[in-house]
Amino acid sequence: MFSIKHIQLQNSGVLNPLVSDYLKKVPQLDSFYSFFPDWNGFSSAIKQANYEALNRESLYSVLSSQAGQVNNTSEESHQNLHLLKHKNTFTITTGHQLCLFTGPLYFVYKILSCINLAEELKLKFPEHNFVPVYWMAGEDHDFAEVNHFRLFGKTLSWTSSETGSVGDFDTSGLEEVFVQFKEIAGTSETAEELSNLFSEAYLKHKTLISATRYLVNALFGKYGIVCIDGNEKEFKQQFTDILSEDVFNTTSSIHVEKDIKALSALGYSNQVNPRKINCFYTQKGLRARIEYEDGVYKVIGTDIRFSETELRKKLELEPEVFSPNVVLRPLYQQRILPNLAYVGGPGELAYWLQYKSMFQAYKVFFPVLVPRNFVTIFEKQVTDRLTKLSFSLEDIFLPEAKLIQTLVDRSGVKPEFGNENQELQALFEKIQIKASAIDKTLEPAVKAELQKALTGLQNIEAKMNRAIKQRSETEINQIRSVRQKLFPDEQAQERVDNFSQYYLKYGNTVIDILKREFSVLDFRHTLLIEET
Repeated sequence: MFSIKHIQLQNSGVLNPLVSDYLKKVPQLDSFYSFFPDWNGFSSAIKQANYEALNRESLYSVLSSQAGQVNNTSEESHQNLHLLKHKNTFTITTGHQLCLFTGPLYFVYKILSCINLAEELKLKFPEHNFVPVYWMAGEDHDFAEVNHFRLFGKTLSWTSSETGSVGDFDTSGLEEVFVQFKEIAGTSETAEELSNLFSEAYLKHKTLISATRYLVNALFGKYGIVCIDGNEKEFKQQFTDILSEDVFNTTSSIHVEKDIKALSALGYSNQVNPRKINCFYTQKGLRARIEYEDGVYKVIGTDIRFSETELRKKLELEPEVFSPNVVLRPLYQQRILPNLAYVGGPGELAYWLQYKSMFQAYKVFFPVLVPRNFVTIFEKQVTDRLTKLSFSLEDIFLPEAKLIQTLVDRSGVKPEFGNENQELQALFEKIQIKASAIDKTLEPAVKAELQKALTGLQNIEAKMNRAIKQRSETEINQIRSVRQKLFPDEQAQERVDNFSQYYLKYGNTVIDILKREFSVLDFRHTLLIEET
């Protein structure tokens, strides 16, 4: 069904400069991470990761209770939950928002990367256990980022009047999305499978977080994935010391700003800007920032106010109403899980690299940072068209303008007037000498005429280029069509298309194929090429 090729991540344009240099082991970045993502790095991390103080029985109890909120937690996932009680067990974590029906393809790639890394580590270090964990970002409140997915170029969106943490959103209203999905998906056997999956997940579970848990279990449960919802009082009680330091001493922002400044001095742009206070206040329908102003702590956008004494009491008695933001979430994860590695995309790894000093200040273990797998799926019509146009699969990762210019250059006509420009300038130099001999004030006029002539040549060259491009219009349109398929709206396919688009065509084997072909630590971009 598919053949596989790989290209280096550095050649596929998916990495930002900071993560690119991290994977090149640029020495200037050594102080911003603890362990490089290779076998030596993992060996060192296993030796140094100290989770002796972790209450594993509590972790098992909470996660088992969460797993019981849906009826499809697999036996493999239950076995992994039991492993968490053992001191020789580590977690391998990835995290993502609760995107509707998984949202973009890379949601799937992240979880598969996490699962594969856990399996590879078990083979390499058999005396330890490694449990793949999906951190469910149910406390996020940006509904616009999770309320849609795209199928065959059409965006299916869910509307809701609710506010606050999206994990708590009632799934009512998704019936309309379900009807749209069935219309687009059609009536094939795989369409019925996906329709049933959507219905079971979203129409039979009351909240978005329970629906997402069901969906992830359905897709990845046989690989032992464990889902975690951090919005638990028992978890947050273990994090109150760090929350207190962040709120009352602004400790987090001090150390993150320090690393941002150091990275900036090396020429890297920052991914995340910390706030003085890096947590939110939550209640039903509300997740809002806390800011210190005029001697009181204010919940922005509300009339809720606290004195320092009141807020300390609230933190002690109701830690569950405090929600970490993007700065504190990694610390929270590392505090409540025996986590050895975080698997993420380039943006995520870039902001983790801003946090090393903060982790050191709080004496929290800094995990191995591992880039997820990257994939581009080439359907047969796409590869056939590229072959006809005499482009390789790797070529398509070049900018569109460069591809079009390559087509133009292949025409054999190169409307470049380099020699003519030189000849023209030489001619006007002779004219200028003669004119100056008669009257030096004529020099500016000669120079002006030269510039007019050079501009005229440029205009002629541009018109000739346009004419050549018009002759190549069919091929250029074909290139643009291929680019739109692989880079819809100038974004990578994996950031736009939904997994269902490919599941409808290839069936559930596509996920198994992806998992089989992923090798997490070789830092390559996978090209999945349809052959039949």
